[in-house]
Amino acid sequence: MNMNKELYGKYVKARVRKSTLGKDCLWAFSVGGLICAIAELLKYLYGELIGIPEEQAGTLTSVSIVFIAVVLTVFGIFDRIAEHAGGGTLVPITGFANAVASPAIDSRSEGLVLGIGTKIFSVAGPVLLYATLSGAIYGAIYWVIGLFY
Repeated sequence: MNMNKELYGKYVKARVRKSTLGKDCLWAFSVGGLICAIAELLKYLYGELIGIPEEQAGTLTSVSIVFIAVVLTVFGIFDRIAEHAGGGTLVPITGFANAVASPAIDSRSEGLVLGIGTKIFSVAGPVLLYATLSGAIYGAIYWVIGLFY
């Protein structure tokens, strides 16, 4: 089928789900808030009820939330939640866990090295690269400014 830009635009417009900004924002806010509330509850359970020191409870909370997000990704539940919540699932650490787990799950049939090993950071890799690079640039600028003050 030979399609020009105008026909393709009509095709896409006819099939794209209409977004209701208010409803989408409410879902994102609610689900993101729920994820953070669950994290706070875990931190409280680890710290106050079990007696783990606050810093270690925070670390254990992060690990727990990542683990839960990966398990939900494995069973396809995370994607169904993200369909409705959008950025609410992507902003917290759960989004990063999903971005690492999804390519690994999708490529597991290709083997440990050529599948999982090469594709696990295909989505999260650029984020890590540019976050590290921008941190290094910021650090260099901070160091140079510190030489003069």
